[in-house]
Amino acid sequence: MATLEQCMTALEGFVGDLAANPALAGLDRSVSCRLTDLGQVVQGRLVNGSAQGMAAVPEGPGVPKADIRITTASDDLLALTSGELGFGSAWASGRVKLEAGLRDMLRLRALL
Repeated sequence: MATLEQCMTALEGFVGDLAANPALAGLDRSVSCRLTDLGQVVQGRLVNGSAQGMAAVPEGPGVPKADIRITTASDDLLALTSGELGFGSAWASGRVKLEAGLRDMLRLRALL
């Protein structure tokens, strides 16, 4: 199991890379990643080409629902962000779950 610090570093890079992609120009959305094995949710925003305000909070009913939500285990997150695991195969096997509105899904599908 990966540590929360490793996951935060991986997510900041991953979300930052997404935000900087020209296909997502002008996007201002809340994002979250639920780490199932750590019981934590990392929240932040994609805005103006950068990831902002990334912070971890304990998982629970009081955690607000983000516009773009990823659910995965910590080890799978590290494998995804390092390139060891492809997003398509992880999603197809149920190791990663991605939830977003239709417009956001269409924008993200080309990037993931």
